[in-house]
Amino acid sequence: MDESPISRFVVPDIEELPDDIRKRIEAVQEKSGFIPNVFLALACRPDEFRAFFAHHDALMEKDSGLTKAEREMIVVATSSANSCHYCVIAHGAILRIRAKNPLLADQIAVNYLKADITPRQRAMLDFAMRVSQDSASVAQAHIDAVMAEGFTLDDVWDIGAIAAFFALSNRMANMTAMRPNDEFYTLGR
Repeated sequence: MDESPISRFVVPDIEELPDDIRKRIEAVQEKSGFIPNVFLALACRPDEFRAFFAHHDALMEKDSGLTKAEREMIVVATSSANSCHYCVIAHGAILRIRAKNPLLADQIAVNYLKADITPRQRAMLDFAMRVSQDSASVAQAHIDAVMAEGFTLDDVWDIGAIAAFFALSNRMANMTAMRPNDEFYTLGR
């Protein structure tokens, strides 16, 4: 087990956190068997923690035209492009579990263009990458291309919003030098 710091910044003691944050972290720990370092690293700013996870949950936990595995594909592909070690490892683990495929996350992290995905998923990731890497160039033709693969306009919003949200998350994880939990490396393999 790696004993390196999980962040460049102060990581508060769980017992010193506001009740709502402590309870959320404890619930995650009970469900997964460990506390993902992102919860601890962001807990030093309670208001920002609450806002971050409210936005995360609104994007990643709702029912829509995207499967939970497809949402994780977006996170892994864009996080790889943003050189976010934490998110590639953590969300790669979640993708392996949600897709029930031990290879897919690695394929997408290395080069989604060569991953074993459907044309629909390729269009989804092409659009997510455009939003993540060059959002100023998004044009109606890009939206139309995604919709031609069967996505609704609401789905296109979700694809873009997930890519944009994780651009923020990637930058925070990189700035803080957030370390992925050792547990993530073996989940879903």
